[in-house]
Amino acid sequence: MRDVYVIGVHMTKFGKYLDNKIPELAAWAVEGVLKDAGVGKKDIQSAWFANSGWGIRNFQHCIRGQVALRPLGIDGIPITNVENACAGGSTAFHGAWKDVALGLTDISLALGAEKIYDRNKFGVFAGFISGMDADALSQTVDRLKEFAPDPAEIPPAQVTAARKTRKERKSKSLRDRLQDYWYQFYTFVLLGETLGYDTVKKVVRVGMKGDRSPFMDVYAYAARRHMKTYGTTQRQIAAVAAKNHWHSTMNPNAQYTFDISIEDILKDRLVSYPLTRSMCAPIGDGAAAAILVSEEVVKRLGVSSRAIKIRASVLASGREREWDDIDIAVRASQIAYKQAGLGPRDINVCEVHDATAFGELAQTENLGFFPKGEGGVNAERGETKIGGKIPVNPSGGLLSRGHPIGASGLAQIHELTTQLRGEAGKRQVAGARIALAENGGGVIGNEEAAMCVHILSK
Repeated sequence: MRDVYVIGVHMTKFGKYLDNKIPELAAWAVEGVLKDAGVGKKDIQSAWFANSGWGIRNFQHCIRGQVALRPLGIDGIPITNVENACAGGSTAFHGAWKDVALGLTDISLALGAEKIYDRNKFGVFAGFISGMDADALSQTVDRLKEFAPDPAEIPPAQVTAARKTRKERKSKSLRDRLQDYWYQFYTFVLLGETLGYDTVKKVVRVGMKGDRSPFMDVYAYAARRHMKTYGTTQRQIAAVAAKNHWHSTMNPNAQYTFDISIEDILKDRLVSYPLTRSMCAPIGDGAAAAILVSEEVVKRLGVSSRAIKIRASVLASGREREWDDIDIAVRASQIAYKQAGLGPRDINVCEVHDATAFGELAQTENLGFFPKGEGGVNAERGETKIGGKIPVNPSGGLLSRGHPIGASGLAQIHELTTQLRGEAGKRQVAGARIALAENGGGVIGNEEAAMCVHILSK
């Protein structure tokens, strides 16, 4: 296996691009990453393209990478399409790494592009079901009933915020309400004909009402288990969200760039207890890319000062396990640490998959930064803020940087490469030399269906 380096990264600002198509977003990312790497389109010898929703939205299945890249003059080379739920971008990165590490190519492109925003928000959220075992959806719903919250546990302010939101929806114009009813009906029929009407009715009854991703209910279930097992509090989860919102104020590429206090997060609209809206990643559009090369190319181009070495690249899949068995993130990170010859204490900065604030809290434990059950305590102490013991998600994470599914893993690589180069500006982590990225995707049973862990060094 050869040493592999990242010599180019780029990402668009994540947000809402209703009038732009995926090939346009991809073009922006490719143009930027080629400029950053100092190479041309014809230098690219292989490409890995990550996307999850283009098929569902626009019926563009099967050859997405070829459709996105040919207009840019990138064709004729091996182009591999990656669909691996939220881990798609990091899986594309892993594929490009293998191409170079095995000597199949000297220069490989990893690209992720996604459009999630749509006027039919019910259809958008229903689309997330494709990241679960659709045939076992009924069983998943039954499992989520466990550790159901006691109504007395839910703070009155969050109940009030939820009622206020419902009133705001009812105050919409007649035209907008009719449009919503049509979208709901259309989505209900689409899911009913595909999954079965009894299953869809069951999903709605348990709380997945189409106004949020069903993954929020999965994360809320995991959070409630953690709270009951270890004494983690809702305030500690809110501290993670507040920290990431603060980090995002220093990231011009972030979808959200506003600060929000722990108190205001706790007062926000309840999504699925204990998660309020501010604790959940927004939907969004965007693209991100990286160029990976061999050591020989680094020397030939004279870019050693900005090249970032990939010390470990691991792709793992979930397995059938009981809740208390070893988690996929523990297994994947242990392989990565061994591959890199490092341990959790060697990591200076990391980006983890925080589709919810609880997701980050749990991963800081699984990755070995804190003992099991102590992630919340350390988050509340500020240990994961820039300047703390182990800065986590200095980009703002999925919570604030945004989460265009196929691009998220590569956005993590963009942030960590920027940090290791010392080019992160106000959010720069002092002395950053070793970085870790963890990116999970989908869910089957008690853990993610797929996960990548990458370790990079200056």
